[in-house]
Amino acid sequence: MTAPLLNRCLVLEAPVSMPDGAGGLVESWAELGTLWAEVSPRSGREALGETGPVAINAFRIIVRGAPMGASSRPVPGQRFRQGLRVFRVLAVTELDPGGLYLICETREEVAA
Repeated sequence: MTAPLLNRCLVLEAPVSMPDGAGGLVESWAELGTLWAEVSPRSGREALGETGPVAINAFRIIVRGAPMGASSRPVPGQRFRQGLRVFRVLAVTELDPGGLYLICETREEVAA
């Protein structure tokens, strides 16, 4: 197995619910840390979003392995952020039997 080229610094974020001051909740994002990653494009398509057309792009992101339950191990529902770009985590699995690296299947939505 060739080691992945972890050359992109991404911020791992998890959703948190916070009171909105009116008795409800608003979703926000909390930083869990930064991870070095290899980001590879997969496929893309155009769809109709709430405010018009959006480009939906799939990416495979590879990061170093982490034990189950560790805050540095991505899980579905979290997201990676690089500047203004946001990659929502859809699925996570081990790249190799030893668990040295993790594959994260992600989706990025961009207003077209």
